[in-house]
Amino acid sequence: MEIITSWMREGIQQGKQEEALALVLRQLRRRVGSLNAADEAQIRQLSLAALEELSEALLDFTQVADLVTWIQAHQVPL
Repeated sequence: MEIITSWMREGIQQGKQEEALALVLRQLRRRVGSLNAADEAQIRQLSLAALEELSEALLDFTQVADLVTWIQAHQVPL
C-alpha cells in the first residue's frame, strides 16, 4: 500500500512545475532568442497547466512578439 502525504504531493507538483518551466524557457530561447527580464518573470508566474499550454503554443512562435501576444491573451499579470 502506497502512502503519499500532502507534502509529498506538493513536492511532486513543485518538481513538475520547475521542470516544465525550465523546458519552456529553453524552448523559447531556442525558438525566438533571448528573453527580457519582464517576459521571463511573467513566464515564471505561470501555473503548470499554463506552462503546458505555452509549450505547445510556442511551436508556432517566430519572434518574441508572438510570446508577448500569448502572454497578453492569457492575462498573465505583470
